[in-house]
Amino acid sequence: MDQDRRQIIVKEIGHWRRSKLLPDQYCDFLLNLYADQDTWQDAEKHDGSIGKAIAAVQKATGKQWLLTFGTFTLISFVVLYFNEFHPLLQMAAILGPAAILLWTGGRLRARNEAAGLSFVSISMLLLLGGGLYMLNLHGLDRWEWKTGLLGLSALFWIVYGIAARIAALHLCGWLAAILVYAWMLSHYMIDSKWFEIQLYWLPLSCLFGWSSWFVHRWSKSVSAVLFVTCLLLWFMPELYAMMFDDAVLRLQLQLLVKIGVGGILLFSMRKQWMVWVI
Repeated sequence: MDQDRRQIIVKEIGHWRRSKLLPDQYCDFLLNLYADQDTWQDAEKHDGSIGKAIAAVQKATGKQWLLTFGTFTLISFVVLYFNEFHPLLQMAAILGPAAILLWTGGRLRARNEAAGLSFVSISMLLLLGGGLYMLNLHGLDRWEWKTGLLGLSALFWIVYGIAARIAALHLCGWLAAILVYAWMLSHYMIDSKWFEIQLYWLPLSCLFGWSSWFVHRWSKSVSAVLFVTCLLLWFMPELYAMMFDDAVLRLQLQLLVKIGVGGILLFSMRKQWMVWVI
């Protein structure tokens, strides 16, 4: 019997099992005849997940149905009439679900790390995206407002990332802070010399490198994030100048020099910084 016909028969037996047309022992007997071990196990997993979903729907109480459809109706109402709400109510409509998602993500991380981090990520994106939408909605589209919102988001990401031990969120907070700093430099420091651009960033890189050494005795994950931020800031003068400067040849030379110097520093201090991050 070819493989396609065998799979069709196996699927039909699974349908008989779900529909209770045959007892389970008969279905097991037929599966032993027509399905190999791997196919049977896959069918069992598939049927089991479907059966659990059907059983959950069948056992749901009226209160659970009402809660589910009530929540869906509330979300739809908020989305459709969000622009008509008072600004304070709009803020509550963003902060409330974000707080619920954040709390749920914190609870889920103990059982499922990926699911918990997904809820936390959605919460953070909801805060940032909802804030930007409110700024545009109320005509506050100047760069100062957006920079302030991004700065507050960066601060919250850093604090929550350290408190909840989420290194990726902690790093995203510093990346957002770097973006805010670069945005401010582009507006206030116009026509800067190449050495001035270096002075805007290199002291910060040294500061983060020292901070990585300082905190490694308490938290290796925080120290690792600070060390990665230090490396990013080391090359930020070239990235910043690449966006606001046309001297391509000079930037290439600077980048080559920075890579060489950075490689030498990392090699010569490898016994120190590897202890900070590992």
